[in-house]
Formats: sequence, structure tokens, C-alpha cells
Amino acid sequence: MYEILRREFIYLWYYFSVQLEQIFIYWVIGMLIGSAVSVFLKDRIHNTFRSLGEKKLGVLGIAAASVLGIASPLCMYGTIPIAASFSKSGIKDDWLAAFMMSSILLNPQLIIYSAALGRTALLVRIICCFLCGLAAGILIRIFYGKKSFFNFKGFDEPKSRDTDPNIAFRFIKNLWRNIKATGPYFLAGIMLSALFQRYVPSDIMVHIFGGNEAFGVLMAATVGVPLYACGGGTIPLLQGWLVDGMSMGSAAAFMITGPATKITNLGALKIVLGVKRFVLYIAYVIIFSLVSGIIINFIV
Repeated sequence: MYEILRREFIYLWYYFSVQLEQIFIYWVIGMLIGSAVSVFLKDRIHNTFRSLGEKKLGVLGIAAASVLGIASPLCMYGTIPIAASFSKSGIKDDWLAAFMMSSILLNPQLIIYSAALGRTALLVRIICCFLCGLAAGILIRIFYGKKSFFNFKGFDEPKSRDTDPNIAFRFIKNLWRNIKATGPYFLAGIMLSALFQRYVPSDIMVHIFGGNEAFGVLMAATVGVPLYACGGGTIPLLQGWLVDGMSMGSAAAFMITGPATKITNLGALKIVLGVKRFVLYIAYVIIFSLVSGIIINFIV
């Protein structure tokens, strides 16, 4: 019994160490860039968004809002109060929808993490997140152009924690918070990926996520709901699954439904959307992820 456990530990450590070596550098660079954006560029990004709101850009403004949402380093609990302040300054709901949707799905730190998946997966993720935000804004513009979609009552702009007068210490403190927030999920993701590689045959992964493409996209979109806890924690899983035969469309569906249905994000969104519009949000995420995954599989 002891020898069996020892052998299994050696196998798991092998898978764990190999994947850690492959993606650790992306995690480190991602944290450094994420903290740098948060400390040095966050206010500039948000002020740029406010200044754009004073211009009549139409759909181009929605596209710009989606890009700025991706550039914003905030999580959803930080994004909603900021969006509330944007709303008070006169920015319309279609722009806010694009900004919030893309901000949920992606940020500068997660972009760096996702580079570990390869150039194609990274490009797919960025394009899908941008289009998801753009489409959300356009739909709000069409169906809610003359009425309010969000209810930001009770939300005030959050106080920044990056207040240390010494700029170097300000960055180091942000980086340490970043490490504490993402590190456990990152290691847990690698461990979970090692377990999959050791005990789940690759042909099963191909059958579930790759063989039947429409079914694979649906399964990936579904699996993304319970498994997604942190963006960095899912990168090791996706890397292993892609190697085992997961289609790119299935990976895209997972990368959309995961962050969009993350339990903390849903809790925050339900407050500002209400029940009816919250259901519309869930339906939009599922439909967009399925359609995107099928189209990507057709193209890639």
C-alpha cells in the first residue's frame, strides 16, 4: 500500500512540476503587469472612459467601452461601484454594459496568464471578450435605449487601497495582495490539472470536448460554471485539456461562461440588474458562448 501511494505521489508530482515550470513565468509576469496597471494606470483608464462619455460616438463608443473594460484591472465588485460613478457622470447604459461585460471576462493580468495557452487561444480569448462586451452594449442600445437597464442605487465609488505615499511601497503592497488573492487558486489549478492528466484518459477528453464539436462546446460551457473560481486557476486546466484534444471552440465557451457565471460576479450583478434582467444576462452569456464556440470550431 505504501509503495502504491508513493508511486502515485511521484506521478502527480511529475505532472504538477512540469506544468508549474511551463506556466509559472506567465503567472509572475501577469501579477507584475496587473499590479502595475492597477497602481499606475487605473485612474487614467477610468478618466479616459469618462471623457469619452462627453462625445457622441455611437456604436464606436460601445466598442471603446469594451476595450477599456478589458484594460481595467478591477474585479466585478470593484467594477460595479466604478460603473455607478460613470452612470452618475452621464455615461449611458449601453456603454456601461459593454464596459462591465468585458471587464468581467478579461483584464490585463489574465491576458498574460492566457498567453500560456498559446497564440491562437490568447487571440481567441481577447476577440471573444471584446465582441461579448460589444454585443451586450449594442443589445442594450437597441432594446433599452429609452429606459434604464441598471440600478446603481446605494453604490458609491470605492476608496483606493493604493494610497501609500511611497510609489515603490504602493506597488509592492498591491503586488502582495495580488499574490495572496491569486496564488492559492493558481496552485490548486495546477494540482487539479495534474489529477486530470494522471487519472482521466485523453480519449475521454477528446470525446467530451473535441469529438462532437457542438456537444463539446455545450459541455465546456456547462463545466465552466462550477469549475471557475479564479482566472489564473483555470489556465493549467485549459492547457492540459487543449493538449488532450479539447477544441478551440470549447475552450472559448469555457473562457466565457466561467468568469461570466463566477458566483461572486453573479451575486454582485443580481443586485444591479434585478431578477428579470439577471435572467436575461444568464441567457445572453450561454447563447453567446455556444454560438462563439461553434463558429470558432468552424473557422479554426
